[in-house]
Amino acid sequence: MGQEATPPLPEGITSLLDTDLYKLTMQCAILKYFPKVDVTYSFTNRTPHMKLRRGAYKWLLQQMDKLANIRVTAEERAFLKRKCPYLNDAYITFLETFHLKPAEQIEIKFTPTEDTGSDEDEGNIEYVIKGLWLDTILYEIPLLALTSQAYFMFTDKEWDYDQQEEKAYRKGCTLLENGCVFSEFGSRRRRDYHTHDLVMRGLSRAAAEGKKQGWKGVFSGTSNVHFAMKYDTNAVGTVAHEWYMTIAAITDDYKNANELALQYWLGCFGEGVLGIALTDTFGTPAFLDAFRKPISTPKSDPAPKDNGEVKTFAQVYTGVRQDSGDPTFFVKTVREFYDREGITDKKVVVFSDSLDIEHCLEYKTIAEEAGFTPTFGVGTFFTNDYLNTTTQEKSKPLNIVIKIATANGRPAVKLSDNLGKNTGDHEKVLEVKKTLGYVEQDWKDGDERNRWTQK
Repeated sequence: MGQEATPPLPEGITSLLDTDLYKLTMQCAILKYFPKVDVTYSFTNRTPHMKLRRGAYKWLLQQMDKLANIRVTAEERAFLKRKCPYLNDAYITFLETFHLKPAEQIEIKFTPTEDTGSDEDEGNIEYVIKGLWLDTILYEIPLLALTSQAYFMFTDKEWDYDQQEEKAYRKGCTLLENGCVFSEFGSRRRRDYHTHDLVMRGLSRAAAEGKKQGWKGVFSGTSNVHFAMKYDTNAVGTVAHEWYMTIAAITDDYKNANELALQYWLGCFGEGVLGIALTDTFGTPAFLDAFRKPISTPKSDPAPKDNGEVKTFAQVYTGVRQDSGDPTFFVKTVREFYDREGITDKKVVVFSDSLDIEHCLEYKTIAEEAGFTPTFGVGTFFTNDYLNTTTQEKSKPLNIVIKIATANGRPAVKLSDNLGKNTGDHEKVLEVKKTLGYVEQDWKDGDERNRWTQK
């Protein structure tokens, strides 16, 4: 099978930058505004029939112990200063001594379905992460990546690396040839580190070929900071649902949670960078209510002004990210919103929900016809696209998440535009829905997804 069949090295996580950029940007903002907030995170396997084995659990324990020994190197800090100048000096200095403490901050449990004492026993893995938000925010991505790798090392082993680089190269070329601007977003559910490396190698080749051929598409980089450094490309990303969820839980003010989250973000980073807003943490309608408001930033930070007039969030932010619900309806909704607000600047829409080539091309047409600049964050389709070597059927990836569960003792919840993605304490979800005035409405034509509408 050639070079691509080489066993994966390194075995687990060896760099704190082997994570998504938005974890670092959020940690930077947390250092400034919320350094003393206590949180917990919880793990959910949305594919519960895909169980890990006891051998995988033992391997995960070893890998978590290794996390305690990783430090951000001087070379890595220099890369961040050069490629991510929006990360302020205080944060770069903070990283000099930062390290994870898994023995204190992670509780992991394995419950076998049938306990024979064998490493082949299958069961459920549970994680609870607890500590200061500032200290624990970097666990999510490496733990998810390690859990995915453990499953495919110990449970589903009928696969190999054959053609992974070439497959990524062909996918990249197709997107570039069709004029798509896209980045690689596959850290959390990758098959393993080696797969991720092969994918980045293939996409980098595709980018070089695109320039040679004069294709209009652009490979804009990767969400993974380590691989951005390794392949000398851009680290891509802005903010996650976690930012909105935690601020809402801290304040227990869900009517103003979106506005507060937007305020603090601008207060930390200012205009012109990291300007893609995430709309669906508490439903897009509630977000747009906040997005149209004039900016008032934290007291220590000046509000952006234009000719003496305070701008609105919608004017200042570069665009929005669509991560749940129906993309067609989303594009229509935000187009109508910008038109009502009299905003004529060409805005960006980032699509990041379960993308493949077909969906990228479809959403590109929809967004461009509505007057937007579309970009795409493509994840599992790149980093966990395998066939079972025995059956030649698709080797399905795990669908696993780690979400913020509580902040300062209060439950943190998310009301997605796709009701199947709602997360958090059930009673709190119902309370927030009532507070925000939401009712549920089925999609037309029998679409299984739902969207929120306000009374």
